[in-house]
Amino acid sequence: MKISNLELFHVKPRWLFLKISTDKGVCGWGEPIVEGRARTVEMAVKEFEPVLIGADPLKIEALWQRMYRGTFYRGGPVLTSAISGIEQALWDIKGKHHNMPVYEMLGGKVREKIRMYGHIKTYGDKGGATWEDMLESVRNRKASGFTAVKYAPPAPIKFIDTKEFIEAEVHKIKTLREIAGDNMDIAIDFHGRSSPAMSIRLAKAFEPYYPMFIEEPCLPDNTEEIAMVARSTTIPIASGERKFTRWGFRQLFESQAIAIAQPDTCHAGGIFELRKIAAMAEIYGIAIAPHNPLGPISLASCIQLDACTPNFFIQEFPAMESAADLGVGILKEPFKLENGYIKVPSSPGLGIEVDENLVKSLAYDGAWDTPHVEYEDGSLSEW
Repeated sequence: MKISNLELFHVKPRWLFLKISTDKGVCGWGEPIVEGRARTVEMAVKEFEPVLIGADPLKIEALWQRMYRGTFYRGGPVLTSAISGIEQALWDIKGKHHNMPVYEMLGGKVREKIRMYGHIKTYGDKGGATWEDMLESVRNRKASGFTAVKYAPPAPIKFIDTKEFIEAEVHKIKTLREIAGDNMDIAIDFHGRSSPAMSIRLAKAFEPYYPMFIEEPCLPDNTEEIAMVARSTTIPIASGERKFTRWGFRQLFESQAIAIAQPDTCHAGGIFELRKIAAMAEIYGIAIAPHNPLGPISLASCIQLDACTPNFFIQEFPAMESAADLGVGILKEPFKLENGYIKVPSSPGLGIEVDENLVKSLAYDGAWDTPHVEYEDGSLSEW
């Protein structure tokens, strides 16, 4: 069996799908994407065609090594995300060829269902959500059976923000906790918007409301800053969505800066690379909660990983306005949420069947960009 063709699809609202075809008629799907740079990643995927066309798709590790190590410059979001989507599609092909799910080829499943958490709306951000919108979103998640949700304080956050800002955020968390009750977890995503000093103040103020974790308390570039925040609070720290490959996670693990690692199957190197990252994390007593703000192919890849990973903790997916997050209107059999869990699929490969006609009906030019947020003086803040 040889790879015969690579085809890319820009899909609303901001996704990029990849279909890899073979001369035996077996096809695989992946999601190579950097949010806001989909067209750049598209070109990166195309530049790997000389490595892939005519190659045996079952030799996943050999192809991964050729793509990752075959150029002088390695890593980074664009190249690693391109490799990630290709790798997902190759596992999909391999699973279909052997008629088994990906997790069976990675040691077999260790759980029957995957615990999920969904985002809730934020009052005060540029999305325009009202106070009641925010509260209603957590009520809806609870009514849907979710056991965990995630809230994000709005941007911008000043390097040292005011007491008024802190008290307003504490009021939100306190109210969300009252609605959620004590048996529902609330994660708080700082999104790298806060300075280390400000994160320490916010974490101390949030501690009485028992957050499940604080995500990206500061920018991920400096591991020591994350570790400093971690040492200042009893709240577990999560990070990793902007780290790439196992080499990008080594310092996070060795410094014990985090309690929860959040590698992304679409950015960090693909399914098997995340399994390697998870094995490294397990040595340090660190849990895995894969990052996933993307589409149903990304979700399918995460679920294959989650099924066979002992230190898996919880799985993110947007769960906001569109059922397309679960594959409605894209997959022939969308994922189903049952009491906050998704059952581990038994179908081969990624466990999904993409409806190519529906994918084409959602085509757009790939021009989605990251929102830009400014401080009151006009300077750019972290989004």
